[in-house]
Amino acid sequence: MRRVCFLLKVRADRLDEYRERHAAVWPEMLDALKATGWHNYSLFLRDDGLLVGYLETDDFAAAQAGMAATDVNARWQRDMAPFFESLDGARPDEAMRPLTEVFHLA
Repeated sequence: MRRVCFLLKVRADRLDEYRERHAAVWPEMLDALKATGWHNYSLFLRDDGLLVGYLETDDFAAAQAGMAATDVNARWQRDMAPFFESLDGARPDEAMRPLTEVFHLA
C-alpha cells in the first residue's frame, strides 16, 4: 500500500464553508472514493488555509483515474474549485502533487 500526502491552499475567506462542506460529504462521493481505491483518506486544515491530504492506495494514478471517470467527482470538483488558491485552471484533484516521503516509522 502506497502512502500519499499532498498540499493545497484553501482561500482564507472560504475556510468555514470548506469545513462545513467536508462535515457532510455526499454519500455517493464517499462510495466512489472507496470503490476506486482511496483508503485511510484524511484532510487536515491549518487556520491559514494550508490543506494537507493523506491517503493510502495500491496505485495512486489508478485511484485518480477511477475518480476522474465518475460523474459525482466531476460535480464535487466543480463545486470545490472556488475554495482553492493557485489551481491555474486545474481541478482540485488534478492539482494534487504527492510529496516525497523521506521517513516512515512502521
